[in-house]
Amino acid sequence: MKVIETELPEVLIIEPRVFEDERGWFMESYSYRVFKELGIDVVFVQDNHSYSKKKGTLRGIHFQNDPMAQSKLVRCTRGRILDVAVDLRKGSPTYKKWIMLELSEENKRMLFIPRGFGHAFLTLTDDVEVQYKVDQYYSKEHDRSIRWNDPDIGIDWPIKDPILSEKDRNAPFLKDSDCNFIYVEEKR
Repeated sequence: MKVIETELPEVLIIEPRVFEDERGWFMESYSYRVFKELGIDVVFVQDNHSYSKKKGTLRGIHFQNDPMAQSKLVRCTRGRILDVAVDLRKGSPTYKKWIMLELSEENKRMLFIPRGFGHAFLTLTDDVEVQYKVDQYYSKEHDRSIRWNDPDIGIDWPIKDPILSEKDRNAPFLKDSDCNFIYVEEKR
């Protein structure tokens, strides 16, 4: 596996090794040992799988507040998406900054999003499946959303009128949310 750093130092692009021949292909999508060797020492406890029928479906910006915050390992196994990670940690040098990456069944890339970041994605095709691992169980009490088009974050979505859930349509702006992430600088 290959790790590619992003403009948000903690958010990482993972490119798995893919072995192809006339039968098809094989790849190892996750190995705790390999990820730990790559510096991602996270124990995932739950796998999630979403399906979106229509191109232009936007999910997010989602996160769980502390103490139930989640790291995620996201991949698109059918279709194509624009995947977004947003730094929501107050005091961070990259607070409110975001990265956007295309994930697809073709490129097989994955995005590692650590705790303290929001996550959203936009479907670029019909019939999209996204699978992601999380390192904390779902907690309805801690589940939160930020408005997808929050002007203080300013994600440059290539769509003006996405298909949204009621939850995402009515999500608060970051300034009105109770997001409780605080940046803690790691000591080296």
